[in-house]
Amino acid sequence: MSRQATLDRVRFMNKHLTNKVLIHIAGRKFGHFAILSHTGRRTGKIYQTPIIAEPIEGGFVIALTYGKKVDWLANVLAMGSCDLYWKEKAYHLVDPVFIDREAGLEAFPSLLTRMLKRAEIEHFLRLSIK
Repeated sequence: MSRQATLDRVRFMNKHLTNKVLIHIAGRKFGHFAILSHTGRRTGKIYQTPIIAEPIEGGFVIALTYGKKVDWLANVLAMGSCDLYWKEKAYHLVDPVFIDREAGLEAFPSLLTRMLKRAEIEHFLRLSIK
C-alpha cells in the first residue's frame, strides 16, 4: 500500500472519529492543535477542522499532516482565507502559500519538529494574519 493510500485511510478514520473528539480540545491554551474554520467551495457551508499550527511573525504555519489532497485545504485555497482559533484567540488568515519542508519545520518547537519529521510530514502552509 502506498504512503498516500495509508494517509487517506488514517484521514478517513480521523475525519469520522478522532476529529469529533479533538474539536473539543483544540484551540485551548495547551498544545498545538487549533481549529480551522473554512467555507466549503461548493456548499458555502462553514466547516471546522482540527489542525496542527504554530504562530510565526505576521501569521501561522500549518503542518499538512495528510498531504495536499484534503478538502479543508482546497476550500482555503479557493477562498484565499480562513479563520483560526488558537490558544483561545481567533485570527482571520489570508494569502495561503505553500512553503518548503525545512521552513515549515523551523516554525515548530523542537519536540514537535521531531514528531513531524518522524511522521515524514512533507508539506506546510503559511498564512498571514489580516
